[in-house]
Amino acid sequence: MDVLSDAVGAMRTGRPHSSLRDKYAPWGMRFEASAGAGFHVVLRGSALLIPAEGEPVVVGPGDVVFLAHGRGHALASGLDVPLDPVRPGQNGQWPQPPSPPRDLAPDAVMLCGSYGLDHSRAHRLLTELPEVVHLPARVGADRSLRAAVELLGMELEERRPGSDAIVTSLLDTLLLYILRAWWQREHRGTGWSAALADPAVAAALRAIHGDPAHPWTVGELGAEGGLSRAAFARRFTTLVGEPPLAYLTWWRMTTAGRLLREEDLPLRQIAQRAGYTSEFAFAKAFKREYGVAPGQYRRQAS
Repeated sequence: MDVLSDAVGAMRTGRPHSSLRDKYAPWGMRFEASAGAGFHVVLRGSALLIPAEGEPVVVGPGDVVFLAHGRGHALASGLDVPLDPVRPGQNGQWPQPPSPPRDLAPDAVMLCGSYGLDHSRAHRLLTELPEVVHLPARVGADRSLRAAVELLGMELEERRPGSDAIVTSLLDTLLLYILRAWWQREHRGTGWSAALADPAVAAALRAIHGDPAHPWTVGELGAEGGLSRAAFARRFTTLVGEPPLAYLTWWRMTTAGRLLREEDLPLRQIAQRAGYTSEFAFAKAFKREYGVAPGQYRRQAS
């Protein structure tokens, strides 16, 4: 199983949205804090990203910025320009800017988008991201990411038959490319960038995600990566930030929550998929994790 795809899938809610924006200097946009995540790509020209905290970031042609935690931020042509608020509509779609005079060429062309994310069950893999993920354009780097950006820009500009479905799929693909490019550029000794790069820990994570219902032991998970029980437990805890069986329990409950929200399965089947042979034991563990019984959680989610 693909741990990155699973982590994103566990948090995703609703449909992603995007828009293509031509900007004419001086210009400024202010994005309020939201429950999801957003991204911006400069297709032409340049922009200044102003985060809620920290120093402004210069974003050049081809650069991608991703804001995973939904913090408020701004984009502008400079620090001293007024910022016009940008608020999504009821369907989550951002309003399109007014049409400019035809004889003007835009100073910047921006591709902006947003994703719905459930931060109440945020995967550790995403919570360790910085407030602003900045992926500068570099020749020969992240070719898949660049291709997805180019295709998305083309679809938004031309709007041919099938564009709605294509844009949604490309946005889902773009999110994974952004995250993969970020972790591939990271070289820290701990955290999820290191966990996914470590053969033994990555093998154990794939096993957990591939079959969360299996009654895994620490020894079995260590054997997946060719390590002894003690050596594996130390390495997993150091890189992931919690012991193997604690992560297994968390992922089982996360999987159960997603099934309750998205599938009309009997509680008995959901309990089995989460690794519980007893529906009573599952309900008790679920309430301990979520604060409500599985049935109540399902009703609230619907």
